[in-house]
Amino acid sequence: MTDPAGYTPPKVWTWERENGGQFARINRPIAGATHEKVLPVGKHPLQLYSLGTPNGIKVTIMLEELLALGHAGAEYDAWLINILEGEQFSSGFVEVNPNSKIPAMLDRSTEPPTRVFESGSILLYLAEKFGAFLPTEHHKRTEALNWLFWHMGATADLGGGFGHFYAYAPEKWQYPIDRYAMEVKRQLDVLDRNLAEREFIAGDEYTIADMGIYPWYGELALGQLYDAGEFLSVHEYRNVVRWAESIHAREAVRRGRMVNRMRGEPSEQLRERHDASDFELRTEDKLQGGE
Repeated sequence: MTDPAGYTPPKVWTWERENGGQFARINRPIAGATHEKVLPVGKHPLQLYSLGTPNGIKVTIMLEELLALGHAGAEYDAWLINILEGEQFSSGFVEVNPNSKIPAMLDRSTEPPTRVFESGSILLYLAEKFGAFLPTEHHKRTEALNWLFWHMGATADLGGGFGHFYAYAPEKWQYPIDRYAMEVKRQLDVLDRNLAEREFIAGDEYTIADMGIYPWYGELALGQLYDAGEFLSVHEYRNVVRWAESIHAREAVRRGRMVNRMRGEPSEQLRERHDASDFELRTEDKLQGGE
C-alpha cells in the first residue's frame, strides 16, 4: 500500500493494542511482568535465556567460540524464550532483564549471581571474564570497543527500522522503507570501507566486534536477513561479503547460529542447549531423518 495521507498526531497519544503487525500482542508502552513464572536453571554456572535472533546468536556464537578455545568454564545452558508468546514478560525474566528483551544471562559462579543484559554488555562481560576475543593493548582494545558500541547504536536502524517496515509492518509504506534503506546502505558502506583495509572489523584479530556485527550485517550481506539482499544490492559491498563468508564458515559460528533457533530448516534448530553433545545428537537425528 502507499503511505497514508494527512495523518495528524493527536494531542495525547493512546495505546492501540492491535498496532504493530505480527508483534502487536507483545508490544506495549509499559514495563514490568505480566505473569508469575520462575526461570529454569540448568547444571552450568552460565544460564542464558534467549532466542535465535541476530541479538541472541551474538552471545551463543561467543560462548561456542570460547568453548572452542578450551575455556571449560564457558559451558552453558541456553533456554528458549519465545517472545511471540510473551515469555520475556515473566516475573523470572524481568528479574534478570527489567527491559524484557533477549538475550539475558545469569552468571551463577558469583555470589550473589550476576545478571547481565543487553547483547553488547554480555559480549564484553564474557570477554573480560575469560580474557578472550578482546585485545589487551590499549589502541586495539579501544578500536574493538568502538565497533562494538557502533553496532549497538546502528542496528536499531537495521532491525527496528528497516526490518520492521520492510518485512513485518502490516502495510508497506514507502517513506519509512526508503528512509531506513538509505541508512542501512550507508552503514554497509561504512563497514565496506573499513573492511577494505583489514581482515576483521577491528583489525587483524577476530574479536567481539565481529561477533556482534556478523549476525546483523554479515547475515544481511549473505542474503539471510529479511529476504532483502536483492533489494539492498548487498553484492556491491564486496569487502563485507568476503568478511561475512569467513565468519560464517567458522564451526563455532555454525553451532552458535543453531542455539535457541525457531526459524529455518529443522536440522538448523537446537531449541535448547545444555551440553556440547546436544549438537551431535541433533546431527544423528538429522541423519536418521528426524526433526
